[in-house]
Amino acid sequence: MATLGLRPTRHYFRSGIFACRYVSIVGMDKMGMPISRSPLERLEFDNVVLKKLPIDPLEIPGVRMVKGACFSRVKPEPLTNPRFVAVSSEALALLGLNGEEVLNDPLGPGYLSGSKLMPGSEPAAHCYCGHQFGQFAGQLGDGAACYLGEVKAPADQNPELLRENPSGRWEIQVKGAGKTPYSRTADGRKVLRSSIREFLCSEAIFALGLPTTRAGSLVTSDSRVIRDIYYSGNARHETCSVVLRIAPTFIRFGSFEIFKQADEHTGRQGPSYGRDDIRRQMLDYVIETFYPEIQQSHTDLLERNVAFFREVVLRTARLVAQWQCVGFCHGVLNTDNMSILGLTLDYGPYGFMDRFDPDFICNASDNSGRYSYQAQPAICRWNLARLAEALAPELAPDRAEAVLDEYLDLYNGFYLGNMRRKLGLLRKEEPEDEMLVTELLQTMHNTGTDFTNTFRCLSGIPSPPVGEGEGEGGGEEAGVEQATNLLLEQCASLEELKAANKPTMDPRELAMLLSMAQSNPSLFQMISDRRTVARQLEKLSRLKDLVETSPEELRSSQAEEWTGWITKYRKRLAGEWEGQSDVQALQEERVSVMDATNPRVVLRNYIAQNAIEAAENGDFSEVQRVLKVLDKPFCSQPGLEEPAWVGQGGEEQNRERDEGEEGGEPPGSSAETATTRAPVPYDSKPPAWANQICVT
Repeated sequence: MATLGLRPTRHYFRSGIFACRYVSIVGMDKMGMPISRSPLERLEFDNVVLKKLPIDPLEIPGVRMVKGACFSRVKPEPLTNPRFVAVSSEALALLGLNGEEVLNDPLGPGYLSGSKLMPGSEPAAHCYCGHQFGQFAGQLGDGAACYLGEVKAPADQNPELLRENPSGRWEIQVKGAGKTPYSRTADGRKVLRSSIREFLCSEAIFALGLPTTRAGSLVTSDSRVIRDIYYSGNARHETCSVVLRIAPTFIRFGSFEIFKQADEHTGRQGPSYGRDDIRRQMLDYVIETFYPEIQQSHTDLLERNVAFFREVVLRTARLVAQWQCVGFCHGVLNTDNMSILGLTLDYGPYGFMDRFDPDFICNASDNSGRYSYQAQPAICRWNLARLAEALAPELAPDRAEAVLDEYLDLYNGFYLGNMRRKLGLLRKEEPEDEMLVTELLQTMHNTGTDFTNTFRCLSGIPSPPVGEGEGEGGGEEAGVEQATNLLLEQCASLEELKAANKPTMDPRELAMLLSMAQSNPSLFQMISDRRTVARQLEKLSRLKDLVETSPEELRSSQAEEWTGWITKYRKRLAGEWEGQSDVQALQEERVSVMDATNPRVVLRNYIAQNAIEAAENGDFSEVQRVLKVLDKPFCSQPGLEEPAWVGQGGEEQNRERDEGEEGGEPPGSSAETATTRAPVPYDSKPPAWANQICVT
């Protein structure tokens, strides 16, 4: 009889629920043979989606149009000498795995990179289409991602997680495992730089409390691919790496666009156009599996589908409101990057805002600003409209339009609710709160303050003493002055504001476009748009004002603006205490809630870049260190205040990026000379060299 050693392993969940389960270790049978060499071989797969949705009958290699199918079977391409960069113990716990055990498993890197197949795994690539930058692109699909299967959730999984994932299974996929039928002209590989960014941000977004796909592990290798980022002839070898992604499902809006008729603008159509039977099949699968309450409460299919679409609209509105409140910009909000479950999906040229700017664009290739920070809520509604079109006639167009009309109110409600918590307004909901938030953001924009740090500082603004009216005594003045000085530390300098407001368009080009807008409006609309030109003119006007301003005048203006807003904010805080007996307890609660809502640390580009450079130099400890810091973004962590690895500055380090997912200043641009950088705390405003980082 086989003998099997057991040891208790503890798992802690965010809700405070504690679970204890036993994880088996390697044992020997009576013949002395090893049993279950790897914990990954004990995962229980139940690959339901491959049973419920049609699979491409062709298994020939190569890129092709896939008709009448939702998945294609594929063979992941093995890496040479795969090895772990890092693992997320919390994400792996979703699968019933112990992170330390996986990290020490010699077979782990092979299994979690797709280089070896776990028992029960059935590799496949998902077929989907998408609207990219507003234009229908036709067939896209998993060009680098590979579905490995669906792992049954462990019996002791947190009930809260099972409410969020009622299927009871976690889909796992590897990103960067080689070519699929959907790879187009690419090689299906991802490199270390983009993989580090995806791995870290997936877990950072989760730790901030936002819905997201997860990242369980990051594997690198000795395999190489060639990348020529700027098509300049300066290609170089990059290290192939793979991220293990985890979610209830990776089905997205674009999954339903494979049935689209020929687009009136691009002429492209979905590969499964006319297969209404498959669309119904996919819709049934999604609702029955991931929205069982809707399935069970509606006998009429049309009403069921309306209820489903309403829930997707609600989840999407809530998600983008959460993005806005932490200053997160996705970068490529195409319909193929929008989760049908309302999760943050596909981490490419994302960015967390540093200095607050409503026109913040994290993707340098987004020349029109279509996916800018302030455009995200409207773009998500536009994408929902495309989903509604893709679901017709199962979703009646007039009913879909009525549901879409609810989106703005839903978004505003979620956004204002989040902002009230960020401001510590917990007891009352006053009509003037919306204006208070608007004026805060305008002040932040005018003074160039850091988004994350400014909100974090707000809990340090002292509340006015009970009974002290506006402008009464020296206490009020002292409190306002103290708060103003606190926030002035987060304001941009004159030189920083000049650099931020320098137009990105050549003055001659701008003059030509202005002339063309008057003389030939049709031609102007073909090559530009009024919003882009207006943004350039606004920058030009502001730059002119800044050139005529001295540093002392700027600081005086910044202090005046903040003094005005802080006075209003403290008056509103005073209203929170009216009629309350234990004001001290309420003030302590306010600070506690604000500090648990406004993060100390987010994954700024310079933090990711430093970890990337360390890893490229063979030191993975900084990736692991950043993961620990981001796991607790709301609190101080002694010993983890700043990077343990600091790279060299210089043009190449800041400019080189991976396969179009991370870019830098074009060749020939100015950059600092190669010198050792000073370590910058993780909760600091970005250092000067961070301005050279460009993501595309």
